[in-house]
Parts: sequence; structure tokens; C-alpha cells
Amino acid sequence: MIRTILLLAVILFSCCFASAQPLVVDPNGKIKTIREAIDMAGRGDTVIIKSGTYREGNLLIEKPLTLIGDGLPVLDGERKHEIITVRSGNVTISRLKFVDTGTASMRDIAAIKVYDATNVRISKNVFVNSFFGIHLSNSSHAWIEDNTLAGKATAEHEIGNGIHLWKCHHITVDGNTIEGHRDGIYFEFVTNSLIVNNHSEGNIRYGLHFMFSHDDEYRNNAFVNNGAGVSVMYTKGVRMIDNTFSRNWGASSYGLLLKDIRDSFVTGNKFIENSTAIFMEGSSRIRFERNAFHRNGYAVRLQASCDDNVFSENNFSGNTFDIATNGKLVLNTVDGNYWDRYEGYDLDSDGNGDVPYRPVSMYSMVVERMPAAVLLWRSFLVFLIDRAEKAIPAITPENLIDNQPSMKPYDLD
Repeated sequence: MIRTILLLAVILFSCCFASAQPLVVDPNGKIKTIREAIDMAGRGDTVIIKSGTYREGNLLIEKPLTLIGDGLPVLDGERKHEIITVRSGNVTISRLKFVDTGTASMRDIAAIKVYDATNVRISKNVFVNSFFGIHLSNSSHAWIEDNTLAGKATAEHEIGNGIHLWKCHHITVDGNTIEGHRDGIYFEFVTNSLIVNNHSEGNIRYGLHFMFSHDDEYRNNAFVNNGAGVSVMYTKGVRMIDNTFSRNWGASSYGLLLKDIRDSFVTGNKFIENSTAIFMEGSSRIRFERNAFHRNGYAVRLQASCDDNVFSENNFSGNTFDIATNGKLVLNTVDGNYWDRYEGYDLDSDGNGDVPYRPVSMYSMVVERMPAAVLLWRSFLVFLIDRAEKAIPAITPENLIDNQPSMKPYDLD
């Protein structure tokens, strides 16, 4: 009896050990296709895909599985197919190259699409000429890390978003490089998630676009030379920390667009050479602290529909307009910032100017009402108008004033 039990234990152990062995896909091996390996694999198995080009249409994963490339194998959608569709939790996809997905006007065809899943990891993959790169829907606790996504479209209708999330929570998007898509990263109804260490450049519309996505954090990302840098709409509890917004140029381009945002925090960011660094409309209770605004057209366009926002310890240098607004009554606080145009003095040597500074120039108010007046920039007439307004303020908002301007720029590092 004891010998029988021991024999059964050995057989069971051997079966478990055998099932733990990875399945290897090799064009010259026993298993030649990824589809065959997925069908053969048990729950939780690992499939190793050897170097080569695989044209297998749409691959469906409906069980916990790990797919790992060896030598960056290519999965080719032949401009017709979605490549991998995931409908299971506990799936890992890593070290694969996806090329040439199909395109559609009514469907979001993606290189990797994930539905209704938890604990999914997509890492260290390369995406070339995908309609949508990575698309997550109604999923949670997922990681999208260290992927490279490159599109080639020249118009919005030709391509989807690089990383697209809809109705998700607790997602980490970390260390990805995205270029040439409609939006680099897109969030809609995404909560309690983190976007960190990504580089989003040369996208047609936005480097990052998110709506109705609450309590998320965006840290240490770069948004460079996009149609517009970042658009944040209809959202609360946003934390934007240590990001770089640069070279987002154009008539309707912004480094950061804030529309109907509240109870948020923007700190440690660099806004460099944007048409408008920050454009705000209908936004309340946002703190802007220790940001650098350098060589922008407008540093901040603060619409009169915004209230109870606070700007403190920011550096403003080399901007055409530091702050512009479209109304005379502005219910926001601007205090303790550095302004390179400040001409006051500090007799008590406390580091703050003794004379308050008005960052809104009369000329900026004129341009806000008559955009064509920007042609007069650097003219002697503009110089006289602004000097007269500083001496006897009449048009610029009386309550938009920095009572403690810093005499020196802050060391924001």
C-alpha cells in the first residue's frame, strides 16, 4: 500500500514537473506556429517564441499564459488583422515585435487588445505601424512597461492611439516611447493609475489625452513636439509632477490644456518653448508650485471662468506673455513667484520685492480681444501702452497681482 502511494506521488510530481516546462515555438522545430502552442498550453504555461516572422492572423488568448520572445520574433498583421486579443487575466506578453495591423473606421483594431482582464503585463515589445498599439478595455491591475511604439500616419483618421485605455483602474504605464500616433497615450474613465517615465513625441493630436479620469498621477514624462502636449478634461484629483512639456507649437497648441478640472496639483514641471504653456478654462482649486516657464508664447492663459487656483514659487523667464486673461475680475492667487520682467527693489533684503508685480500686461489684454494686434509686438507703441498701464492700472485685473515677487529664480532642481 505504501509503495503504491509513493508511486502515485512520483507520477504526480513528474506530471507537474512536465507541465511546468515551456513550450517552444520555432519555424524549424516541433511546434511551428504560435497558435498551435497556445492551443497546447495549459493554464499558467509559458510559450517561448523563437526568432522569425509569424503571419497567423488574430491570435486569441483565453487562459492565463506567458508569451516571451527570444530574438525579437515578428508578428505580422499583414495590414489586415488584429494580432493578439486577450480575454483572460494573468497574461504576460514580452519581447515581441508587432508590425502592420489592419485598419478600420468603425473598429479599434490593435496589435494587442485586452478585454475584461486583471493582472496583465505587456513589456519590452516593439510596435511598428499599428493602428492602435496597446488597447485595454474594462481591465485593472495591469502594467504596460518599456515598450516602443512607432506610427507613420500624417492625418488623424489614418491611425489610432499608441496606448489606449478605456474604463480601467490601477494601471501602470511606465517607461514607454510613443511617436507618430493620433494620441500617444489616451485615458478615458481611468482611475487610480500611474503614468511615469514615458516619452511621447511627434504625435498628431496629443502626447497625452485623458478625460473623466480621476485620481491619477503623471510623473517624470516628456511630451515633445506633439500637435499639443497634454489635454486634461472633466477630471478631478490629478497630480502632474516633474514632467517636461516642450516644443508644442501651433495656433491651437498647448503644453498643457486644463478644461473643467478641479482639486489637482501641478508641481516641478518644465514648460519650454510652447505656443501656450498652460491654457485653463473652467478649472478650480489647482495648485501650481515650483514649475519653470521658459521661452513660451504664453506661459499661462488663465480664463476668467477659473477660480481659486494658486500659483506660487514658479519661475517665469523669456516668455512673450507671462499671464494673460480674458476678464478683469480674476479670482485666483498669484504670489511668491519669480518674474524676469520684475523691476522692483528689495530694501529689507528678505528676498522678496517690496513693490507688487502685475504679471498681466495691457498689451496681452488687447491681444486677447484682438488677436491681430500681436503684429505690433516689440513696437514702441506697445512699450508706451504697457508703461502707462503700470503707472495707472485701468484695464488689467486689479486682483491678479504678485505681492511678494521673488528677486531671484528658484532652484527648482
